[in-house]
Amino acid sequence: MSESKQDIIALLTGLESSKRNYYTELKKHLRQIEKKNMQLEIINQVVKSFNVDMSLDDMLENVADKLKEIFALDCLSLSLFENDQLIVSNFFPRNQAALLPGTVLLPDRSLCWKVINDKQACYHTAPSTGGDIRYLEETIFISSQIAETVFIPLFSKNRPIGVLSVGSASSGAYNDSDLLFLQQVADQLAVCIENARLYNEVLQSKREWERTFSAVTDMLLYVDLDFRVVRFNQAVLEFLGLAEEFVYGRKCHELLRPPSHDWSSCPLTECYRTKQTAYQQLPLIGNRICDVFAYPVLAEDSVMYGVILYIKDVTKKLHIEAQLIQSGKLAAIGEMAAGVAHELNNPLTAILGNTQLLLRESQKESLDARLLDDIFTSGKRCKLIIQNLLTFSRQEEYMFEPCSLNQAVQQVLSLVRYQIERNHISFTIELESNLPPIEGNIQQIEQIIINLLLNAKDAILTRNVKAGHIHIRTETKEKKGHPHIFMHITDNGCGIEDKNKSEIFNPFFTTKAVAQGTGLGLSVSLGIARAHGGTIEAESEKNQGSRFTLILPACSSNHPDSIENREESQ
Repeated sequence: MSESKQDIIALLTGLESSKRNYYTELKKHLRQIEKKNMQLEIINQVVKSFNVDMSLDDMLENVADKLKEIFALDCLSLSLFENDQLIVSNFFPRNQAALLPGTVLLPDRSLCWKVINDKQACYHTAPSTGGDIRYLEETIFISSQIAETVFIPLFSKNRPIGVLSVGSASSGAYNDSDLLFLQQVADQLAVCIENARLYNEVLQSKREWERTFSAVTDMLLYVDLDFRVVRFNQAVLEFLGLAEEFVYGRKCHELLRPPSHDWSSCPLTECYRTKQTAYQQLPLIGNRICDVFAYPVLAEDSVMYGVILYIKDVTKKLHIEAQLIQSGKLAAIGEMAAGVAHELNNPLTAILGNTQLLLRESQKESLDARLLDDIFTSGKRCKLIIQNLLTFSRQEEYMFEPCSLNQAVQQVLSLVRYQIERNHISFTIELESNLPPIEGNIQQIEQIIINLLLNAKDAILTRNVKAGHIHIRTETKEKKGHPHIFMHITDNGCGIEDKNKSEIFNPFFTTKAVAQGTGLGLSVSLGIARAHGGTIEAESEKNQGSRFTLILPACSSNHPDSIENREESQ
């Protein structure tokens, strides 16, 4: 009875109703707090999940997935400015795009442009079928059954970058607090988009710079103030024959210069000292001659913090120039020799003719006959020398044809043997009989033999040997499974120092005095040998003499180094 009375009193006084209202309001308030917390969590997740190299599609999908947790969301679209045009860039879900990416939104017929101009977000409810349609988005939303849409402008540093639109198929899906939250999401999204754009611009610039850097076929290196390589292009790796990890952080002189060279007088050191562009032509590793330019890298306060090294390999260029110089000299000598030979031929013809006439009239065993015979023999020898000079000095295009290396040796000896022997240097000649022919140009082969013989003579004179000796030998040997002709020229001269052995074939390298050599002979000779499919090898010990070996492929149409095959490979 007492409980019934209490229930009647509570009913009459409205106490129970007050409790229900209180709990109802409390639940409602808790739901709002819960929603706020969820909204903050969503904003936090959007920011945390953002990655600068994330695509806009992935970014938009990530935002949509988070918003679906608290909103009735059926579509999400993003429009961005490109060249002052507002263009639809992304739509979610991708396979149900109401606004196709790439659609240009016109300023006078777009709700996106309206919110950009008003600088604030707005709701928009789709008009009823048959109603007045002013905006492009209205047509799209009617066809895709979107009832309500929120448009939020995206700004970065007061500069419009685009519009985010959120659509729902349900009417009244969004209220003012939702609009405020979506504006906060859009602000964070605008920051993410701008950061991604800046990152991509920097990345694109970096890639373009790297592509430009690597496209240069000459070597480029960025070196810090401690001579260490910080950056380099692909040409450096190709020149050094090293992998990247063996180049980064190494001191450049350790990579580029032979240990025997002094690095203290180089363009890099000069550039550090003067803060001005420096240049030198230097021998680098691999017997390569390079033009080296050093350009200072200066900060705005003119403080130098690095150097750009530009290195151009000019070995081949110098080799060609050396050949041209030598060819020019030989052409001048040849022209002069041809003129002298023609002038000498006339009196020699008279001498030989008159001597023959006198020999016919003299007694065979008489003193006069013996003297005339000596004159005739010497005259014929002079005529042979003149003929060899004319052959050597012919100004014609060098044609390759089968020729004899033994014949080339004999013709050269007829020209230079007396000049060498008068310096008390003797010869031993061993020419293999039935030596196979080579395919080449005999005048160029003679040029190689002359250079090697004159070098041997100079080496003997430098050592000041009392009994100088030069040994010439030809032979046929197998090399790489094919017959090759070998010509060895051995002397007992001063030899070659170990530190110079790797450089003797470089253009302009010479140990002779200034007026005695140009450093072109061996370089040009090696170039001629290679043009014939062969090479020149050197063996030497200091004060023990040297042996230079000319190796040429024997004449054969099936030989891989034959003229036809070399032309095809070129």
